[in-house]
Amino acid sequence: MDSEWHDSQPIYRQLRDRGVHMILDGVLKEGDPLPSVRNVAAEFRVNPLTVLKAYQQMVDEQLVETRRGLGMFVKAGARDLLLKGERQKFLKEEWPRVAATIQRLGLTPKELLKAAAKRPSSKPAKEER
Repeated sequence: MDSEWHDSQPIYRQLRDRGVHMILDGVLKEGDPLPSVRNVAAEFRVNPLTVLKAYQQMVDEQLVETRRGLGMFVKAGARDLLLKGERQKFLKEEWPRVAATIQRLGLTPKELLKAAAKRPSSKPAKEER
């Protein structure tokens, strides 16, 4: 993981977002343990309390659960819950900027689809009904 921090958000939020991305990307699956607070703190050279605050936020969001004496684990349904929330967040916060850029540059749907097909990590999108 990249350990560059940016000033637009507190570090605990950035750590939380990294955990969210790991769940969305399938790196962490339902029932998997989160990396230990100590390991994450040492890897990113941050205070363990900062990591704990990030993990606690994920608990508060119903994404992970604490198992006494064992650690924190990804809850069943966490990925689906995240997908719903992150999609809404994207459409509300990011899509208007993306759409404005597309319009400003005069890009056509055909050009966008062609560019998307060239991406090595792109997966065919599932149609929602």
